[in-house]
Amino acid sequence: MRDPENELRVLEAARLRRHLRPIKSPQGAHVDLGGESPCLNFSSNDYLGLAGDATLKEAYQTHIGRYGVGSGASRLICGTMDVHLELEEKIAALKGTEAGLTFSSGFAAATGGLPALCGKGDVLILDKLCHASLIDGARLSGATIRVFPHNDLDRLERHLQWATKQVGRDGRVVVVTESVFSMDGDLAPLAEIATLKEKYGALLLVDEAHAFGVLGPQGRGLAAALGMESHVDLQMGTFSKAVGLSGGYLCGSRTMVDLLINRARSFIYSTAPSPALAATVRDSLDLVCGARGETLRSELLVNRNTFAPDTTSAIVPVIIGENKAALAASEELLDRGFLVPAIRYPTVPKGSARLRVTLSAAHRPDDILSLKSALAARRDCC
Repeated sequence: MRDPENELRVLEAARLRRHLRPIKSPQGAHVDLGGESPCLNFSSNDYLGLAGDATLKEAYQTHIGRYGVGSGASRLICGTMDVHLELEEKIAALKGTEAGLTFSSGFAAATGGLPALCGKGDVLILDKLCHASLIDGARLSGATIRVFPHNDLDRLERHLQWATKQVGRDGRVVVVTESVFSMDGDLAPLAEIATLKEKYGALLLVDEAHAFGVLGPQGRGLAAALGMESHVDLQMGTFSKAVGLSGGYLCGSRTMVDLLINRARSFIYSTAPSPALAATVRDSLDLVCGARGETLRSELLVNRNTFAPDTTSAIVPVIIGENKAALAASEELLDRGFLVPAIRYPTVPKGSARLRVTLSAAHRPDDILSLKSALAARRDCC
């Protein structure tokens, strides 16, 4: 039998062993790691700075007083409360779809949704850089999986040509991509992908996790920014990033969502999220898609332009290459008061270890300039 100590030693030797890093303060632009002074946090996906927002904290406390802290059961038993349905109606309206379904996390939405949609005899076609949750969901489905190189439309079309010949009359072909890719921060060519999926009669699932709240009118995502919402069959996302809380969703036609309710195991066999959480997410969506959200997106855009004028999202990778060098760079920045984690395989391909800088509306101009200076000084030293 394998000794876990040996496995850990192998990870350690490859500079791939991970450790938990406790934070002693709320999430924000500055976080307390237990040192003499707080660190500037450039690692969080809290793009609009709402995770510690005073208005949302007060709303959460109010909702706990009304609904309590737990749901008591899964949604199909007695766990569905009115606020769960109100939240789903709101997210569907924002995404321009007939219906929506919420999950305990974005990971649960992916690992429940894809197996509910596809099975043996179907084909799932994924971008190579799709998130691990989408890859795991595809594997759990039992469908045939094909992967196309990142944003490679020619290869995608060849996969679609092959898939339409393989599936039977009742078979299903689903193209899966992210709108903003989580480790590179670049965008999918959604308009071109939608044209191809329609040409071959496939479905399209787009994960808007890193776009929702950040891009498009009202922060509704890249599909809305491009006017492509009606061309996306399933829009997936999360409430744990720009929305500032937690949970995931899938939005689509009423029949598609009804199918998820009946087949998505991560939905059927999980206790419903706290009703107080659902109610606070609902309130946060009003904030994100309203006037204050527009102000926060404007502030985030200023920060993006200050740090990297050519960036297309709030994610800016600084590619280093080797794991050891990336870890050393991260530790050096931490010594200077910046929390910027090293991202390594298997999260990113081998040889592309990096610093993943994430920007927030909560950062001030001096925060951004300080990090730029620290990165420039490090390059000068190397």
